Amino acid sequence: MALIVGFTFVMALTRFEARRDAVLAEANAIGTTALRARLLPEPHRHEVLSLLRDYVKIRLDITQRPATREDLAAAIEKSNALQEKLWQHAMAMAATDSAMVPTGVFIQTLNEMIDDQAKRLAVIRNRVPNIVQLALFGIAIVAGGFAGYATALEVRHSRLPVYVMGVLVAAVILLILDLDRPGAGFIEVSQQPMIDTAASIAAYSD
Repeated sequence: MALIVGFTFVMALTRFEARRDAVLAEANAIGTTALRARLLPEPHRHEVLSLLRDYVKIRLDITQRPATREDLAAAIEKSNALQEKLWQHAMAMAATDSAMVPTGVFIQTLNEMIDDQAKRLAVIRNRVPNIVQLALFGIAIVAGGFAGYATALEVRHSRLPVYVMGVLVAAVILLILDLDRPGAGFIEVSQQPMIDTAASIAAYSD
């Protein structure tokens, strides 16, 4: 029982940390793209910064409430549409000015920003396999049954330790499920890096 609980907990914790790191990486990519967008000529500078503000808003809005698959799909569709508009600006600038600075460095970070969305989606969808969770539940039930049976044979012994152990095992299982599904429970991935990025972009003058 201890082995399967420890194994599953490590899997859930690793995936939780990957989601947290993905938020930071994407926020950094968006922030860097916005910084380099400030080097672009008008009217691209104003329009690109406006698109990036909308882009960050979408990333934050989807995390403010438990999101269904439909909500996530809609957010991805809006993000992809904004990415296409940003890329159109990049192509328009590259057609008239192929210099490494500022057009080239902007295109580089824009590409990283788009890639980071795919990486973040991948870690969001990467959860503890169902077969592992079923094994955890099954072993916990069997272990609890044997513990209860053994305690019933020893009528003179206190049953309190068995009850305490059962509660602790149940609490750890709930913790594992919460870690594996951030946004649907008490444990949430911090969105502070994205909030800081949104505040920075909002402060940029058009």
